[in-house]
Amino acid sequence: MAQETMPQFDYNSTRNKLILSEYGRNVQNMVKYIVALPTKEERNRYAQVVIDLMGFLNPHLRDVADFKHKLWDHLHIISDFQIDVDSPYPKPSPDVIHLKPEPLKYPHQRIKYKHYGKTIELMIEKAKSIEEPERRQHMVQAIANFMKMAYVQWNKDSVADETILADLRAMSGGQLKLEENINLARVEYRANTHKDLSTSRGRTNNNQNNRGGARTNNNPRSNSNQNNRNRNNGGGTRKY
Repeated sequence: MAQETMPQFDYNSTRNKLILSEYGRNVQNMVKYIVALPTKEERNRYAQVVIDLMGFLNPHLRDVADFKHKLWDHLHIISDFQIDVDSPYPKPSPDVIHLKPEPLKYPHQRIKYKHYGKTIELMIEKAKSIEEPERRQHMVQAIANFMKMAYVQWNKDSVADETILADLRAMSGGQLKLEENINLARVEYRANTHKDLSTSRGRTNNNQNNRGGARTNNNPRSNSNQNNRNRNNGGGTRKY
């Protein structure tokens, strides 16, 4: 008996990797076919057809500036920069396409007062550079109010204005000062706001129920007068 051969299935895992998946495998196969054409005239003619097809498959690109330029760049990328055609735009460089971004630089400065954060330190340095006295004083006042808010959020408790003013002097090296008798903006920790609201609503409902019950239970005289009127009227039924 002849040995039966298993059918060969074509899976995506066995195919070449899609370079730009938004255009699909058929476009990639077309571009591969254009690269193998012998004459540039044929390659130019077929490349224009593929460009039109790519624009039809991705109509959202029409809202992008330099729509045609982007399609021609994609054509070169799909061909792995092997296609030789007369493009109306400069051919992109593989180095530019595969350029890796520079590594991010993370700050390594030590924050002296972590509950105030790095932003306060930057604001203090900005205020120290202001020469106009009135404008500088307004900014120092705003910084102190922000410091108090940050302190309350961190400590979840009230803080004296003197503590904030002392920290402000220490962080600015004694260059930023406010008067000792100045009152900073009032700040409260509001983590239990929803709980307080539900408690107050419960108290309001209880008070309303108590008032409603008092009106019902504290009128025995009115009830007896009504009963007497019903008896005088023959049990509450009138005959005409």
